[in-house]
Amino acid sequence: MNGFCSGYVAKPLKEKEIFMGLLNRTFGSSTETTVENQQPWITLTELQQLENIKAQSETKTQFIFKHSTRCGISRMVKNQFEKDFGFDENQADLFYLDLIAYRDISNAIAETFQVVHESPQLLVVKNGTVVAHASHGGVNDLDLQRFA
Repeated sequence: MNGFCSGYVAKPLKEKEIFMGLLNRTFGSSTETTVENQQPWITLTELQQLENIKAQSETKTQFIFKHSTRCGISRMVKNQFEKDFGFDENQADLFYLDLIAYRDISNAIAETFQVVHESPQLLVVKNGTVVAHASHGGVNDLDLQRFA
């Protein structure tokens, strides 16, 4: 018998099924059950939080992660970032911005911190200013430990 499992008969896959399977394995599927990495995310939902971030950055590093919930690349970068992030809430504050839902806050971040909007994007705020920022694959290339 040819095949890996006894009694298994392979059915031909349609091109769409093959393509969708590849996309789901690469970018994840909205129907998959996953366990979220438990990051100390603080959801960024109000403009006033930007002033608080500036003030808090005087004593503790502030990270702002801007994420497009409609973008597979943004999801991949976020997933890798979550795996690599090595701080707890005592060392730094980690803000999460859903920029689709809160576009006005994304625009205010660009204006307040003088950083051109990109997505995904990570900003590192210390002493009221952005000391580093990166987008796309560069997010996971930043050496965040030097900002602790």
